[in-house]
Amino acid sequence: MKTAAGAQAPGGAGPRERGLCVLCGLPAAGKSTFARALGRRLRQERGWAVGVLSYDDVLPDVPVDPEGARPPPSQWKMLRQELLKYLECFLTAVINGCQMSAPPDRTEAIWENFITCLKDQDLLFSSALDAPFHYLLAKTAVSRPLFLVLDDNFYYQSMRYEVFQLARKYSLGFCQLFLDCPLETCLQRNGQRLQALPPEVIYTMGRKVERPNPEKNAWEHNSLTIQSPACSSETSLEVTDLLLTALENPVKNVEDNMEQKEMDRIICSTNILHKADQTLRRIVSQTMKEAKDEQVLPNNLKLLAEELNKLKAEFLEDLRQGNKYLCFQQTTDLSDVTSFFCNEKDNIVQKYFSKQH
Repeated sequence: MKTAAGAQAPGGAGPRERGLCVLCGLPAAGKSTFARALGRRLRQERGWAVGVLSYDDVLPDVPVDPEGARPPPSQWKMLRQELLKYLECFLTAVINGCQMSAPPDRTEAIWENFITCLKDQDLLFSSALDAPFHYLLAKTAVSRPLFLVLDDNFYYQSMRYEVFQLARKYSLGFCQLFLDCPLETCLQRNGQRLQALPPEVIYTMGRKVERPNPEKNAWEHNSLTIQSPACSSETSLEVTDLLLTALENPVKNVEDNMEQKEMDRIICSTNILHKADQTLRRIVSQTMKEAKDEQVLPNNLKLLAEELNKLKAEFLEDLRQGNKYLCFQQTTDLSDVTSFFCNEKDNIVQKYFSKQH
């Protein structure tokens, strides 16, 4: 079992160790229950300052499309990025040892939920009455190792990569915990909730989820998959070791030639998006030709075309908004995109072909 390093910050203000932990998995996998238990254990056993940030509690309710796995990508991405902006406000206050001020361009409901979340975990408290939008850091937030656990589905790599970028920007520790829960268990638990998601949402997310892949993505090397609901004491030790490793090995802030890298990424993204559009159009066209050859009824042909075009539009929107495949690959090979699209396409086609028999 590792021990905390305990390095001191300049001026004796407290430990330098600060980290971000992404807790991801399907809805109803048990993430929030696990996060609360983890926070209590780390405070009691390690003496750390811990902030569990549940996106369900902080972000406002957003209508869920029963045909998809999330709200419109642009809307959901905007909310996620706004919350990360507030988290960055808190981190800069901790790092600089100063009070935190409310950003002028905030969404009041999200900001208040964020502040309440930090206050409830003894990380922050309000300043004087004559400064209502200024907040003072609790002593624990600056005098002890600090870990912030972000609890959400994070089912795309791009969602988790945004958090990694924040860790890199401020040289923080970074790690990921993936709560692996059987789909049927998630559906059963979801059905017992007062505000249950449509089952289609969980099914779709189960097909789309991109698990941490350290072999493919170097930035995901501090990752651990946990079986839910069977979390043993041995698992607790593994989790603690992962967090300690992250604290002791913060992400290096590499800024060399960042402007050129960003320009290259934009050019690469635009080229891949164009190629993906052409490729998916050909696949849809070929599929419709095969359906006609199979003598699918005209009415079913129309419905099939609508579903395939909707699927194509969703994939292209994912690529535009979330850069799902673009940020993490060093190649313009579209095989991953087309393979994933064909799997989804086959599920749709099977319904219409089977109606003919």
